Amino acid sequence: MSRSLRRGALAATAVVFSIASLAACGAGKDAQTLQIKPDNAAATKGDIKVQNALVITQAKADAKGPAAVSATLFNAGIKEQTLDAITLSGGKGKVVLKPAAGTGKVIVPAGGSLVLGGAGNASAVIESGREAVKDGNVQKVVFQLSSAGDVELEAFVVPATGQYAGFGPTAAPAAGAGASPSGSPSTTPSGSPSGAASGGPSGSPAGTPSGSASAGAGH
Repeated sequence: MSRSLRRGALAATAVVFSIASLAACGAGKDAQTLQIKPDNAAATKGDIKVQNALVITQAKADAKGPAAVSATLFNAGIKEQTLDAITLSGGKGKVVLKPAAGTGKVIVPAGGSLVLGGAGNASAVIESGREAVKDGNVQKVVFQLSSAGDVELEAFVVPATGQYAGFGPTAAPAAGAGASPSGSPSTTPSGSPSGAASGGPSGSPAGTPSGSASAGAGH
């Protein structure tokens, strides 16, 4: 190859690299859109960021009973905020909030986080469950914070199986079951008068969905 041809080949190569560099620079911040994003819903408003939001239904498709909202809320501010309510679009089912301690307000601490769902954490139980949401759908969920206001996002609806098993609700009590949970020993000893055990089945509430879900999901 002659010297002039070699110079021409080198010049052509330089042009190709220049075009590639310009294309990369031209992408700018838009190049971030090519990055892999998390599957679960997230949204930010003010100091509050909601991540990994899901609506989790009963594990079995034909099971009736409550569902649960699972999410993590981060507070980047210097003041704590309370999670006052969670609502679903279209008024689909009442969501009952309960702190990890069982009573009081559900608080997102300043500079900290609040976890909804899982053992030992706060809970958000959708009482109507299967009637309100359907597996595979995307459900609009609104988190109402004391200072940040409404934080809206669209969460996937998934059954409490696999990696979600520990965050979902328990199954509803079987029809016709007594007040005591299935398999629980009777508090009335054999042969004792029926009214002797004050804490027996007759004094127990007849299967509360919200209580069952909180215990089962760790909510």
